[in-house]
Amino acid sequence: MLHSRKLIYINEIARTGSIRKAAARLNVASSAINRQILALEEEMGAPLFERLPRGLRLTAAGELCIEHIREVLKNYERLEGRIRSLKMQQAGKVRIVTTVGLAAGPLPDIISRFQSEHPRVFMQLRNDAGTMTVNPVISGEVDIGLGFNIPATPGIRTLGNFDIPIGVVLPPGHHLIGPGAINLADIVQERLVLAQQGTSLRDVINLALARLDVHVEPVLETNASEMLKKLVKSGAGLTILNPLDVITECRQGELVFRPIAEPHARHQPMKLFARARAPLDSATSLFVEYLLAELAGLVEELQAKGHIAAEKPAAI
Repeated sequence: MLHSRKLIYINEIARTGSIRKAAARLNVASSAINRQILALEEEMGAPLFERLPRGLRLTAAGELCIEHIREVLKNYERLEGRIRSLKMQQAGKVRIVTTVGLAAGPLPDIISRFQSEHPRVFMQLRNDAGTMTVNPVISGEVDIGLGFNIPATPGIRTLGNFDIPIGVVLPPGHHLIGPGAINLADIVQERLVLAQQGTSLRDVINLALARLDVHVEPVLETNASEMLKKLVKSGAGLTILNPLDVITECRQGELVFRPIAEPHARHQPMKLFARARAPLDSATSLFVEYLLAELAGLVEELQAKGHIAAEKPAAI
């Protein structure tokens, strides 16, 4: 190691909020971690953690310290990767966080094609729900994020924007399937299985439903998009998703997507983003360029089907 293990200890305590949990994850004694933290606090001349009844919380000095520590650990990981590439001929690493729907939708195919062209690039894909997509990017745990309804956030820079409308997902042969958009008033007469309250997708759905004069009560709610798709396939009800979440199933004829007719149509802005003060390495930059081109191609496909208005996506 080119740095003290105290850095790893502090980072893990900041992540878990507990010396006990950090010790369990790192497989070391809690007393050993506590001694190292106390020694570092004495060295720094300031407490790094506020001791609370249910755990530890970073002080102002601790916040400054953890920002530096994570940058040091990230740089060390880059160094390890470069040294490993000398032995294994690995060309780099790309770490991305995305939504559950995109991770189960178009991203696997995109990543598979990218790795077939760049087999020496290691990929790490994780998924989180809602606003949690931003946090791993800000903390430096991953390099880039791809998600919907990402708010303007300090420390985040936008790499690409796409405007994706939500729509109705139906099983093949359903009586509401027609050539154009679907009237939302017809949908609420059907059994609905919807995204769980509190998710960013459900917030957009609620905005669309709010214009109706009737109270909408789904028969099931879940935060798992895969569950929603399986329920629609089995005939349990209809759902509302964005077309990227179901593009694979629609291509295979397993599901049908139809946009919602005005004035009830609503959109989910999709954003590709990275940490503002962290330059992307060559492998990540290569993947970002590839991903933006692939996403633009998907948007063009959806435009050709009439699922998205024919506007060019804004890429930065």
